[in-house]
Amino acid sequence: MSDTAHPLSAQDCLVTLMIAVSASDEDLRTAELVEIDSAVNNLPIFAKYDADRVRTMASLVFDLFEQEDGLDALFGLVRDNLPERLHETAYALSCDVAAADGTLQETELRLLEEIRYELNLDRLHAAAIERGARARHMRA
Repeated sequence: MSDTAHPLSAQDCLVTLMIAVSASDEDLRTAELVEIDSAVNNLPIFAKYDADRVRTMASLVFDLFEQEDGLDALFGLVRDNLPERLHETAYALSCDVAAADGTLQETELRLLEEIRYELNLDRLHAAAIERGARARHMRA
């Protein structure tokens, strides 16, 4: 796939990262999928986004995850197509998906760490984002 022929929108990048976090442990949990759906349907950043593209982005992520360097390719697409002003948004959405089911798998934690690195996020900002996700998804 040539990423110049099919550039991703900023919203596509956000969706691919959320799906990647959900798929990282090879178990797409319902709570995670509901979190992705809720974000796409309710957040202002997705106001003009075609929600039908979520399925296309999921296929892209699954195809990339089957390749040896698929994660690197995914991050390359995100670096090329996600404006820096949305890096913290991307991390916040990724953290929300990881926290949605009430548990954080080791693979999810590793992927979140990689996202922090790839998006060059400040450690304090990342910690605040993580704490917010924990607070929003706390169980009674």
